[in-house]
Amino acid sequence: MRMRLLAALRREGPATASQLAERFGESSGSTSYHLRQLAAHGFVEDAPGHGKGRERWWQAVHEGTGFDGSLIHDADPATSGAAAVFLQTVAANHAQEVSAWISEAQERLGRWERGADLSDFTLRLTPGQSEELVGRLHDLVNTYRGFPETEGTRTVRIHTHVLPGPASE
Repeated sequence: MRMRLLAALRREGPATASQLAERFGESSGSTSYHLRQLAAHGFVEDAPGHGKGRERWWQAVHEGTGFDGSLIHDADPATSGAAAVFLQTVAANHAQEVSAWISEAQERLGRWERGADLSDFTLRLTPGQSEELVGRLHDLVNTYRGFPETEGTRTVRIHTHVLPGPASE
């Protein structure tokens, strides 16, 4: 639920716990609790300039989440287990997002047809080359941050998955 809340705030902007509860079919008490937990760990914060009175608006602190892959191999089973659950949840969320996009693609593409992509590539790389590739992809994506909003601007989601195969390949 926390990852879904965070993703919604990143994609659609600031919202209240009640708005998010309605969107996800949860109670506002539940979403409020999860938002406070996200805030305690620095993922969300109060959204200044929104709401009035007791209404509390939340916004995402960052535009994306990075992951330290070494956590999956941490000696502490609680840490490695939490890392595995996190990665499984990210993968499930990505699959759900892509599936929803495919279902709606005919209605939504129009002028965006050539600006949308669902591709995969297979490369043979060393660990260093793969690390370089990931860094260059992130650097390239980051050059597109902060462009001014103009007519026709939409939120664009980018998923990257660089997944090394088994050692025997």
